[in-house]
Amino acid sequence: MSTDYITSPIVQISDMVKEFPTGDGAFRALDGVSIQVDQGEMVAIMGPSGSGKSTLMTLIGLLDTPTSGRYILDGEDVSSLSRLEQARVRNRKLGFVFQNFNLLPRLSAVQNVELPLVYGRVDSRQRRAQASAALEAVGLGAKLHNLPNTLSGGQKQRVAIARALVHNPAIILADEPTGALDTRTGAEIMALFRELNREQGRTIIVVTHDPEIGRHMDRVIGLRDGRLAENILSEYYGVEVFERVEREHGLEPVPVPVRRQGEASRI
Repeated sequence: MSTDYITSPIVQISDMVKEFPTGDGAFRALDGVSIQVDQGEMVAIMGPSGSGKSTLMTLIGLLDTPTSGRYILDGEDVSSLSRLEQARVRNRKLGFVFQNFNLLPRLSAVQNVELPLVYGRVDSRQRRAQASAALEAVGLGAKLHNLPNTLSGGQKQRVAIARALVHNPAIILADEPTGALDTRTGAEIMALFRELNREQGRTIIVVTHDPEIGRHMDRVIGLRDGRLAENILSEYYGVEVFERVEREHGLEPVPVPVRRQGEASRI
């Protein structure tokens, strides 16, 4: 049985250029990139070092401004907003997860998770309730008052994910979220992202160089030398096939296992 899925774009970027000044001119990190991400998608941005992955992530996250191009976020044209206005949009609509967790060492887990709500001037009692619920959602309800140095790497990343979720953002942006974790813990974190995506409909955009993560995504956006690279999985990562199939009984489309060059099919 085939099922049609009605979605709407949450990220629309058109002809985005980002240049950085150098001693003898400018370095063009992004060169006319146009992408769209729909609500509820789980997307990877992939490419070799220096391809523009992190630059694109900072622009999607309103942490920097493009040299030129248009950006519509959740139906709002944020291209011409002031930096202060963009910061307000960022605090409302975007949640961030970083490779090195970025937790404040002197704050407990629940206090770290509260931080976006502090910036949003949410009442202290409501902040604590929302932060506690977010930690419960990622399986850390028993670690509310633990300091970061008493937590494992995987638990620290779960705190970071709870912090990204606490203000109910439109998009979660994750920059190499498993880069500081061992393979097993990294797989657990990606399973948590998939659960948030499937069960809560969260839109998740992940920057990664790991093809094992990329193959679990709904879609991969490839970059090479600041431009879109349609076949990045095969050209750079050696992945021969990347397909999607639809489950029966109305469930979401899911990626199927991939075949690498020289390997037999895993399907």
